[in-house]
Amino acid sequence: MKDPRVQKLAESIVNYACAVKKGEKVLIETHGLDPFFIGEFVKAVYDAGGEPHVNVLVPYLERLLIERCTEGQMDLMFGVDAKRMREMDAFIGIRFPENSFEFNGIPYDKMELYETHYAAKLHNDIRCTRTRWCTLRYPTPAMAQAAGMNLDEFEDFFFNVCNLDYAKMSRAMDPLKKLMDRTDKVRITGRGTDLEFSIKNIGAVKCDGHCNIPDGEVYSSPVRDSVNGVITYNTPSLEGGFCFENIRFEFENGRIVKATANDTERLNKVLDVDEGARYVGEFAIGMNPYITRVMNETLFDEKIMGSIHFTPGNAIHDADNGNRSSVHWDLVFIQTPEFGGGEIIFDGEVIRKDGMFVREDLLALNPENLK
Repeated sequence: MKDPRVQKLAESIVNYACAVKKGEKVLIETHGLDPFFIGEFVKAVYDAGGEPHVNVLVPYLERLLIERCTEGQMDLMFGVDAKRMREMDAFIGIRFPENSFEFNGIPYDKMELYETHYAAKLHNDIRCTRTRWCTLRYPTPAMAQAAGMNLDEFEDFFFNVCNLDYAKMSRAMDPLKKLMDRTDKVRITGRGTDLEFSIKNIGAVKCDGHCNIPDGEVYSSPVRDSVNGVITYNTPSLEGGFCFENIRFEFENGRIVKATANDTERLNKVLDVDEGARYVGEFAIGMNPYITRVMNETLFDEKIMGSIHFTPGNAIHDADNGNRSSVHWDLVFIQTPEFGGGEIIFDGEVIRKDGMFVREDLLALNPENLK
């Protein structure tokens, strides 16, 4: 893809999101291939004085490897890739979604081996904690189809979303971060949902174009044993090559004690992979003004204007509630009127209603003020 918007995106990610400095090593890892698109990132790293390294993965071949993998094989892969990751100062991950169901059919025990012996250790324990990192998607026809757009429309949408003025968004996020930093009790309501928990002393983090593109959320995590109530997620979610729908969790003292979905047995297998998978590692408020529809692509869906995500599994290190798991599953609940509405309540005060911020110091986060 030869497009000046790609050069702008690459330069923004290298210089703003990853802040690459002279002499720093940058791993550009892709799942899929467009040499011209990836090439702009290579050039941008060189232009910043950095040292680019490229690793190209092919989803079809990844599936074949995982389908019959062994524990020793995954441990060896981890050892090799962990050595390289530890040498990196920054990481840029690019996925080229062609078939969202490519991993469908992988035996569950093999997928668990891959996640626990390779992917979770490499990315959660090393990449996320030791590098400045950013991940993004490439605008494929499959993504356009999922969004219900033709490819030209989708590319315009994609670059509007990804080349948003994140510095402006960051300034608008400051009052929300400060509010979350001092908040204790949170209540989330909506269709099929009434959830209460605490975020006291956890702290909040702005996602303003530094780690994921597109971006647009402020996250924290619940005190591990504080979650009580029920949430019924109203967006689908792909996990392990399967599309889960109508996921409903019941919580008691932080733990998911009942979980149902369109495949309840499969859902509970995910949650039973380890003890931490039944506890929540992230609570985030989404607010990207250009993302208003479900695409079944987590990197976009978790930023939907008027959404939250409430994530079973591993806590993020800079808003850490101590929960550890090989799972980190961003499940999205939308509170706009089309999805039944709902409220976010902090310490008894409604701060967002039906997807729109109502507190005076948060109005700058509403879509008409962020575009």
